[in-house]
Amino acid sequence: MELTGKQRARLRSMANTLPVVLYIGKEGVTDATVKEAYDALQARELIKCSLMDSAPLDVREACGLLCDRLGASPVQCIGRRFTIFRRNEDEPKIEL
Repeated sequence: MELTGKQRARLRSMANTLPVVLYIGKEGVTDATVKEAYDALQARELIKCSLMDSAPLDVREACGLLCDRLGASPVQCIGRRFTIFRRNEDEPKIEL
């Protein structure tokens, strides 16, 4: 799903107050990380992730990998944190 500028701006404003729910560590993006992100996206639709200092990936690489494997859209990357969005087709919680 490709987001427009207005949609991305709205999601960025919503993500400001979100806590980090997914940490990517020294193993990088593993199957367990993808499963955890999938479950979080099903429940919330918008999640904030953080890359630990020991992670072997760049922030944009990790965001791209997760988005590709989950069918999600990147919202923003700031520092070592990034936010991704995927609509829950069964029970949408965020209206864009």
